[in-house]
Amino acid sequence: MRLACETLRFFPAVLYAIGLFLRLERLIPVRPFYTYVANVMDWRIFERRHFLMKTSYKADSLLKSFAKTALCVGLFCAAFSPAKAHFQLVYTPEVNLTAAGDVPLKLLFWHPFENGHVMDMAEPEALYAINRGKRIDLKDSLKAIQFTGQSNQGKAYEAVLPVKRSGDYVLVAVPVPYLEASEDLYIQQITKSYVNLRGVPTDWSETQGLKTEIRPLTKPYNVLAGASFTGQVLSEGKPVAGAEIEIEFMAAEPSMTDNKPLDATASPMPGGTVVLLSDDNGMFTFGIPKAGFWGFAALGTGPDKSYDGKELSQDAVLWLRAYDVKKR
Repeated sequence: MRLACETLRFFPAVLYAIGLFLRLERLIPVRPFYTYVANVMDWRIFERRHFLMKTSYKADSLLKSFAKTALCVGLFCAAFSPAKAHFQLVYTPEVNLTAAGDVPLKLLFWHPFENGHVMDMAEPEALYAINRGKRIDLKDSLKAIQFTGQSNQGKAYEAVLPVKRSGDYVLVAVPVPYLEASEDLYIQQITKSYVNLRGVPTDWSETQGLKTEIRPLTKPYNVLAGASFTGQVLSEGKPVAGAEIEIEFMAAEPSMTDNKPLDATASPMPGGTVVLLSDDNGMFTFGIPKAGFWGFAALGTGPDKSYDGKELSQDAVLWLRAYDVKKR
């Protein structure tokens, strides 16, 4: 569970720090204290291997106890940071088209809500579009770029979508798994986004046979702000009950000419990443409060659980576009 690097990730550090201080007074052993609190609180954060849980606290000398206490306090300070959600983007600013032509795309792995850290993205395993049930391969159009976020630069890609026939174009990106060193695991976000030509609906509600995906039950390229969006989380075509779904607003949209973000139009909400769970049939519904691009990431719902000897979080991502109702 990737909340280990979200708002709740500092709790294990706090627990270990308290336990270590108590141990110095010989009041209670560290590990039983940690286990007791984890069981009582039943936080789902303890389900994923946390870096603090790998550390041995069987120190026999007072000096070692002091050293480990200092380490734990330092980790607590480092962990106390705002929530940041990883999101794979397949982005173009205009998704409702009135004329055929070549549509520019940006692919980047980023924190778009807070214009945060840009992760280096490897060339994707697959990039294609589906129009009227036919696949259009886009890998030959890929071009590596450097995208400049608020705090760093990261490797990203440009591509071109040839739009010819009316209807929906379901964009699919299957990235190479990304090693998130702070969590000691790989992340692979299999991503879908949508473009439409001339308002003709053709493919938007269809599944694409991906290892994991979110099937939209609301047309995803013209959602009304203030209305709701409903989707279904699937793994190998089967519903995923209790899937954890992170929700992200693209507050800073990428510039298509400068390879950097435009000015942010919103700030992240207090309390960390917005999260909901799917029901027994893999279904979820979210009210869309604001016009713009909204992303949904179902975490770890894919069948693949390991990559290159490490844990893999194989996620399903879907992006939608919402609009305000404008006066005539």
